[in-house]
Amino acid sequence: MQNNIKVRELIWESVSELSDDQLNKVVEEGKWSIAQVLEHLYLIEKMAVEGIQKALERSGVNPVKLRRIHLAADRSYKVQAPENLLPSAEFQTLKQLKNKLDTSRESLFKCVDGISIETLDEKSMPHPVYGALTLSQWVSLIGYHEQRHLGKIEEIKELLV
Repeated sequence: MQNNIKVRELIWESVSELSDDQLNKVVEEGKWSIAQVLEHLYLIEKMAVEGIQKALERSGVNPVKLRRIHLAADRSYKVQAPENLLPSAEFQTLKQLKNKLDTSRESLFKCVDGISIETLDEKSMPHPVYGALTLSQWVSLIGYHEQRHLGKIEEIKELLV
C-alpha cells in the first residue's frame, strides 16, 4: 500500500499547478486529457474495491499463480481500457477529481483494513489482461497502474500550450 500512497502523492504534485482548463484540454485528437486520465484512475480503483469486497465475501479460497504485475507500470506496450473503465468527456475540475480519487482511496483503505495478508493472498478475482490475481496483487496493481498513468500525465503536460 505504501507504493500506492507514494504514487498518488506524485500525481497530485504533478497536476496541482494546472488550471481546470489545462486539465481538460485534449492535446491530441483521440487521446485523453489529464482530467480523463484521473477519472480513469478513479474508475479503476472503484471497480477494484467493489471486486475485492465481493471476493472477500465469498467463502473458501481460490489460489492463483502470481503474476508479474509490476509490468503494469511499463508504458512500452499499449493496453486498451475496457469500455466500463473509459472516462467521460465532460469538463471536471481538479477539486471534483481529487474528491473522487480521495473517496475511492478511502474505500480501498476501509476495504482491506484489518484483513490479513494471508486472506488477501488466498482469494482472487479476474483481471482482463493478467487473468486471475490475488487480492493483494490487485491492491498493488492499483499503484503500478497509477504509476503508468503518471507517465502519461507528464507527457500530456509537455504538450500543453
